[in-house]
Amino acid sequence: MVKILVTGADGQLGSEIRRLADRFQDFRFLFTDIGELDLTDQAALAQFFEQEKPDYVVNCAAYTAVDIAEEDTELAALINTKVPAQLGKLANAIGAKVIHISTDYVFDGTSFIPYTENDLVNPESIYGKSKLNGEIALLKEAPSSMVIRTSWLYSSFGKNFVKTMVKLGEDRDELRVVSDQIGTPTYAADLADAILTIISKTENQVCDWKPGIYHYSNEGVCSWYDFAKAIHELYGINCLVHPIPSEEYPTPAARPPYSVLNKSKIKRIFGVQIPYWRDSLKKCITELKN
Repeated sequence: MVKILVTGADGQLGSEIRRLADRFQDFRFLFTDIGELDLTDQAALAQFFEQEKPDYVVNCAAYTAVDIAEEDTELAALINTKVPAQLGKLANAIGAKVIHISTDYVFDGTSFIPYTENDLVNPESIYGKSKLNGEIALLKEAPSSMVIRTSWLYSSFGKNFVKTMVKLGEDRDELRVVSDQIGTPTYAADLADAILTIISKTENQVCDWKPGIYHYSNEGVCSWYDFAKAIHELYGINCLVHPIPSEEYPTPAARPPYSVLNKSKIKRIFGVQIPYWRDSLKKCITELKN
């Protein structure tokens, strides 16, 4: 039976993978978060790999407090850079394959066409730099690894923009949301399905394992303002949302003004089906309302 270690299993993506696990009867999942396995403890991590010998590692663990990372640089580097390197080293030693989740923040957002995996990276935040360094460190330690960059992740689990907009929309009559940052929301359930589909197709020899960097988000394009409006519309919230420029909502960390990802590579190589962002948002909101 194929053994899959999922780190950061209590987060948005890890929780969605956990929910899909029953659909993949040929897989045995090892779901861990800091309570079960401290990824920053190298001795504990090495012992875990020696005992369990996973066939795949899906690294959903990350330091994602983008603004706090501007000050908390050491912890961001530890979790986003050093941990992927160590996971890669241990996985490589036993022949395990790694799927590591990265971010659109590796780009500076100065493009006006969707970013491909070969486009120049130029992160402008500590978070983005730590994630890019994690990609580099992982692929150096384990060249057979796969990095999947994603953007604007949300789900019915944890804290995210969708749940925040629902709460604020119910509590207030008016909101101001940035309208000049353009990207694509990603429903964590869709990304979880894509990851497990890739592993399944690889194991069933439908596709070859092709290491390297990939992009995955939902289809389509919107601003944070458009996203907020869609959330309220689909949830049935009556709140006046005002579009504002980024300069009226300053944050410690710089955000890429444009971070739409080109997904043609992952679709071509693994035959992954990617839903339109509003269709997936509707599914998530239906779940939140139930």
